[in-house]
Amino acid sequence: MSTPDSPTATDERTGASAWSRQTAWGWGAARLAGADLDPGDARLEAEILLRHAVGLSREELLARPRLALPHAAASAYAASIEKRAAGTPSAYLIGRREFFGVDMVVDERVMIPRPETERLVEVLADILRDRRAPLVVDVGTGSGAIAIALARLMPQARLLATDVSPAALEVARLNAARTGVVDRIAWGEGPNLDPLAGRGLEGTLDALVANPPYIPTAEVARLPREVRDHEPPVALDGGPDGLAVHRVLIEGAGAYLSHGGILALEVAALWDQARAVVGLIAATGTFGPARVVRDYAGAERVVIAATNVDDGSHRR
Repeated sequence: MSTPDSPTATDERTGASAWSRQTAWGWGAARLAGADLDPGDARLEAEILLRHAVGLSREELLARPRLALPHAAASAYAASIEKRAAGTPSAYLIGRREFFGVDMVVDERVMIPRPETERLVEVLADILRDRRAPLVVDVGTGSGAIAIALARLMPQARLLATDVSPAALEVARLNAARTGVVDRIAWGEGPNLDPLAGRGLEGTLDALVANPPYIPTAEVARLPREVRDHEPPVALDGGPDGLAVHRVLIEGAGAYLSHGGILALEVAALWDQARAVVGLIAATGTFGPARVVRDYAGAERVVIAATNVDDGSHRR
């Protein structure tokens, strides 16, 4: 048997791929490193794509690395490696991304959930832990990751998840159904706070949470190609300074939050966004002092503030 040039080469005696799991993994890692991925990331992503193609757990891959790949799996793996080398994110290639311990379905209709956003969920859930049946709105839900994680962490919570994209809401509903919380989340279509109008929610919300688009328009073209060319532009472009949507939410949230209601917003680690958002919140006069929370990489990631005005419009 000659040495094949790719994992799709076939053993003429068995019809299986002539490459072992281990060899295919090494080939994929080298191919991705050659496409300018960091070598460590290249090896990890090659592993993820290989396990997806073959249907393996990590333990199975490591326990039997010399087992030959089925030909169909080898072909699928090689194709996914080439797509990843061309810029398609691995999460879209395998159709999922873990968030808060749950595999979320993702595709190019939604932004891929990031680990740093888990900090936003943790902080808000901790603040609300002693409130009975809190009412929470997740604006710009995308894949539904934030709303679903909050629903799982707070079984008594009631949630409304909104998005400007009907396609994104389809993905979010699918994820909510897969995780068993779809009956506890209502859905609203439209930009920013528009889906809240006409629902009788004024002054009733315990929290309004969002991970708005926060990339300044001029910086979008400088994003990595897997982000720039594949993730939804509406989930990335935050206007000239990256805070266009933050402003709308900050200015309008007070009408919907109850006295002591929480506004929780994710911000970019760059461009001094946390300080800018703190200033925008202070300028409304509706909130007490805002607090900045760092993610586990040490970056300023979350801005939290509670309403401190009860003028009769804030009622429980």
